Amino acid sequence: MSQEQKSPDLERLRSRVDEINQQLLELLSQRAELAKAIGEVKKAQGVNRFDPVRERDMLDQLVADNPGPFDNDTIRHLFKQIFKASLDLQQKDHKKALLVSRKRHPEDTVVHVGEIPVGHDTKTIVAGPCSVESEDQVRQVAQALRKQGISLLRGGAFKPRTSPYDFQGMGIEGLQILRRVADEFDLKVISEIVNPADMEMAEQYVDVIQIGARNMQNFELLKAAGAASRPVFLKRGMSATVEEFLFAAEYIVSRGNSQVMLCERGIRTYEKWTRNTLDISAVPILKQESHLPVFVDITHSTGRRDIQLPVARAALAAGADGIMLEVHPDPSVALSDANQQIDIPRFHTFMEEIRQTGLVAPAPVTVG
Repeated sequence: MSQEQKSPDLERLRSRVDEINQQLLELLSQRAELAKAIGEVKKAQGVNRFDPVRERDMLDQLVADNPGPFDNDTIRHLFKQIFKASLDLQQKDHKKALLVSRKRHPEDTVVHVGEIPVGHDTKTIVAGPCSVESEDQVRQVAQALRKQGISLLRGGAFKPRTSPYDFQGMGIEGLQILRRVADEFDLKVISEIVNPADMEMAEQYVDVIQIGARNMQNFELLKAAGAASRPVFLKRGMSATVEEFLFAAEYIVSRGNSQVMLCERGIRTYEKWTRNTLDISAVPILKQESHLPVFVDITHSTGRRDIQLPVARAALAAGADGIMLEVHPDPSVALSDANQQIDIPRFHTFMEEIRQTGLVAPAPVTVG
């Protein structure tokens, strides 16, 4: 045996270290429970969990009481790690408590757009023009949707655009056109609302309120959508993390509207060969972390007609509950997103090919 193993003093000291380790562990656990309790009180009061003044005061007091042999910088470092772990614990518990979290709600949420169920065992297609331009334009697209058995018609009436000189949409007139045409073909309307003040008006015309990527963190709009009586189609912001996306949905659900659909529509990266970069990994992550239906916008995520079909297949294979795409009678003259919309013949071909995956219901049987 080595000299070190034979030393009774070393064994006694090590035994004492083990005892203190256990005491420290017990005290850290007690402190953690207190930190969690403080976090719940702060949550109830709407107080920010991180209090830099309180942290500074605690560190100053610990340094003042430091008996050594650790120097003051070491004491500050050690306790900052403890404070950070406590704050992380509070935030972790808060995430578990999110209303949109699958930990809170293990079963899939099925959103009901009128009598149409969205989510769980169904795969849903949402299609329509980027912008409403005329009643004839919308009618042609609606007729194509009806032929394919698709019930959800999208169309932009209010268009937040990067340039103030681009077409901004027809506004209320566009919503009125969507409603008339949808009623004619027994369709449901999905359209974007950009102003919280328009929410009540919009409910007269739309069946689903869309909140676009540029407004994902328009918190007043999210709150207004949470108080609305219509389901909400929430798109991920172009620079938003998955966590930020889920917190945006939480704004809506926490205000009482649990009928929320999430839509991954691509994020901004340095890649230039597509309009955005489709974060396909977000689909299974969102399905795992949240109980809400998840869609993929295959038009905005790519900006390319030639790869929409494989992207749609990938989205559905990854677990998406549905896809969204833009269809226009004549994309070459479209007032917005002309390069990425598909025409009606190509739309019919797309539907035939996507149904070959077996993930989308067969086309309706036409009688007569």
